[in-house]
Amino acid sequence: MSWRELLPPWLVIVAGLTGIVLLCVSTKDVPVAPLRTQYGIVLDAGPSHTILFIYQWTATTANKTGVIRGCSSCPVQGLGVSSYSDSPQEVVKSLEPCLNWAQEEIPAEQHSQTPLYLGATPSTRQLNLTHPTLSDGLLAALTVALKSSPFSFRGAQILSSPDKEAFNWVAVNYVLENFFKYDWRGQLVPSGKGMAGVLSVGGTSTRLTSHLEEEGQVPKEGVRLQLYGQTHEVFTHQCPCHGTDQLHRTLLSLLIQEQGSAKTVSNPCWPLSYSREVQWQSVHAGPCAVSGDTGDTPGPKEVFNVTGSSNPTACISLVQSLLNSSSCSFSKHSLLQPLQTRFLVISEAMDFMRETVPSADLGQAVRRLCGMSLEELVRESQASLDTLAEYCAVSAFIFHLSTKGFTLNVDQPAWTAFQKKMGGRSSGWTLGYLLSLTNTIPQDSPSILKGIEPGVWSLLLILFVVLLTGSFMRISYRVMAKENSLSTRNSSVFDDN
Repeated sequence: MSWRELLPPWLVIVAGLTGIVLLCVSTKDVPVAPLRTQYGIVLDAGPSHTILFIYQWTATTANKTGVIRGCSSCPVQGLGVSSYSDSPQEVVKSLEPCLNWAQEEIPAEQHSQTPLYLGATPSTRQLNLTHPTLSDGLLAALTVALKSSPFSFRGAQILSSPDKEAFNWVAVNYVLENFFKYDWRGQLVPSGKGMAGVLSVGGTSTRLTSHLEEEGQVPKEGVRLQLYGQTHEVFTHQCPCHGTDQLHRTLLSLLIQEQGSAKTVSNPCWPLSYSREVQWQSVHAGPCAVSGDTGDTPGPKEVFNVTGSSNPTACISLVQSLLNSSSCSFSKHSLLQPLQTRFLVISEAMDFMRETVPSADLGQAVRRLCGMSLEELVRESQASLDTLAEYCAVSAFIFHLSTKGFTLNVDQPAWTAFQKKMGGRSSGWTLGYLLSLTNTIPQDSPSILKGIEPGVWSLLLILFVVLLTGSFMRISYRVMAKENSLSTRNSSVFDDN
């Protein structure tokens, strides 16, 4: 039997094997229709105000954690939630305009599926410690009101300080794309970058939050989070008497004590032509009070006229000497890794400095800020005079940390843009809070088809085309050969006749 006669059955065998290979090729799910947008609401019940945030994401996850793509906010008119402890119904009324706004922002058919959370921070936490009955009554009134809204209320929580800072850490690293990034095809892939730390300067304390590299290293006060298929152990080191308010009081207390009986005191951290009367008991009271080396202590009601001298070098030296003698040392904590971690700085003073005196050299930027006159400061910001006058000391404090082995990232455009969009520098934790909760929010199951990778599909297509072409050529050849055979046979018959 010739090879020409064997070719057709072999082509059929190869075609059958190709079909079997096609059945064995791995497939993937391909959505038929665009995924629906989902929404989540977080109420940030802060000490001085409340903000309602709406976050949105497509109904899919990256390793079981949501990918939030949008945010809008509504500031609630009035004071912070804890201010209504004596009249809980008033806080309920204050939330109504923003809840109505949220109903307009979110499609009506998704109201009942939109989770609503309330997170209360320091002031409510303090109220819960000092007056638990008032705190319980306030949260009960809020729970009743939020349950009556068209949204799916999931509970009110008083966040501990470590929890809030951990969620803030999540938000920072999410915005900086340290968990994942988008490749050129628009798909999510591991970022390959290390996690950033967060240095947050508050009013009463300063917190350093960092990712712990070794598993099982997280201490009792640490937080363990499951995000994007990985477990993250986060630890916050806090110094309670090192916030902006306490720093200002401590500096004034030391300056007054160092200058003895003088009623006029020079402050090198304040700008020229700025002055303020200060009562001794307002700066030297409470657990954070610091006593100088001199034995003379002013009377509680004694008043001093403190004037600014705008001396950057003296201010930096004063802040450094104060912190070097502090009982709270950031640089000595065993769980923090200052040399391996870049810490993003969250502080109003640093935001102001970054916008007005940008410089790659932090020390130079601090000196330029501390050398600005009051008129220059006012020209650059709408903040109050008292707030502007304190920026120099805060920036000097942050600069001091940079000399203790901490690598500080004071210029991060992505985070700055996010803060402006949030409408509040202290509300970044709400993003991290909701991201950590997307693990528990049910996801849509989109309609899908089975598909194969483009490369495999192209290879199979080429193979089928080759087989089809070969079969067609073989059939054509057989037909032509048969016709030639008949023609030859007919010609021989005519010749015989």
